[in-house]
Amino acid sequence: MRYSLSAHTRFYHRFNVVWVTIYRYKVLQGPMRERIREIIRQNFYEMGDHIVRGLLARDHAHILLSIQLKLSLSNVMQRIKRRSSRRIQMEFLELRKGHFRIRF
Repeated sequence: MRYSLSAHTRFYHRFNVVWVTIYRYKVLQGPMRERIREIIRQNFYEMGDHIVRGLLARDHAHILLSIQLKLSLSNVMQRIKRRSSRRIQMEFLELRKGHFRIRF
């Protein structure tokens, strides 16, 4: 068990988050899967938070994460979802056309 430190506190907060693609389309596979993994890791690194464990399936993602006390879970998730969805739709144009719209 690893405690996190801030200026005046020690804490051990872990959150289990599950994201599901819209209509549970099974689109998280191949190069898209690897790219999503990179984007999520990069975003958490930029915010100073870390992923304890993670799992990507074809239609959902499980993430066990630890965030700073000054941030709310909802704001962190909004930021991660917004950035990852936008980047994936820009890189994989087949998701934007037709009926495959990926949203977490």
